[in-house]
Amino acid sequence: MYLVMDLGGTFVKYALMSSGGDIVFKDKRPTRRTNLQELEEVLYSIIDAQERSSLQGIAISCPGTIDVETGMVYHGGFFPFLHEINLAKLLADRYDIDVSIENDGKCAALAELWLGSVKHAKDSIVLVLGSGIGAGIIVEGKLQRGASLSAGEVSYIMSKIDPVTKEATYFGLDCSAVGMVQQIGEKKGLQDPTDGAAVFEFINQQDPEATEIFNNYCLNVAVQIMNLQYILDPELFAIGGGISAQPVLLERLEWAIDELKRLNPFHKASPKITACTFRNDANLYGALYHFLDSQDKRMHTASQV
Repeated sequence: MYLVMDLGGTFVKYALMSSGGDIVFKDKRPTRRTNLQELEEVLYSIIDAQERSSLQGIAISCPGTIDVETGMVYHGGFFPFLHEINLAKLLADRYDIDVSIENDGKCAALAELWLGSVKHAKDSIVLVLGSGIGAGIIVEGKLQRGASLSAGEVSYIMSKIDPVTKEATYFGLDCSAVGMVQQIGEKKGLQDPTDGAAVFEFINQQDPEATEIFNNYCLNVAVQIMNLQYILDPELFAIGGGISAQPVLLERLEWAIDELKRLNPFHKASPKITACTFRNDANLYGALYHFLDSQDKRMHTASQV
């Protein structure tokens, strides 16, 4: 059995999984993002609660630029204090167990490549709409990491720049699903403005205020899908994250792409989109796949020596 943890901006989700990808148990705990010690306490509490004798390894999905060979995290996304922290080694040394770590967007892409919606596509992009935007780029059936491990870090794509201050707006902030939900929740006066289920009730009921915010959100996402289509020309985009479980999301994204093309007739690209198979669990499946693949590669290398 493998313990798989997905470090998100809102929750640390975790699961016990078999090597075949079966989830035996899963749960989540609120993320603590103030400093490294607080995050460690959350991770330790999850690991300490497991029956360690049955664990064959720990697989982690984490924001930031990840050196998968060493386990070193750079930048850390929503966890800036993880910069130049070797989180895999920290846990491996504490618990004397094999630990792997991979970028969250790349984990989602690996999940969909392994058992999901893009496994038959040669070239594809997986976009995970969450606190920021995770992504994985697949070319010729292989996940791309890039020269400096930054391939797929689409949250940092700049949307526009203020000519006076030189400050930019970013894909990851402009298209934060968490931010969109909270904006609608606050507009509608919800006691908990982060309650996604309640927010999507307003959207599905075509509440005018919720619809306007949601439509603008989908247009912003569609703009970046079009941009990526022109740059990489993939066969397929797979959309993940918690909100991808809502059928209205894909419907409205397709509407947004059509609107952009209708109102900007010089556009020739026609992105094809689908929902991720694993939706909110994609990072868990991808982290496990990465762990198993890393083990296979180590065993193959050892056999060649």
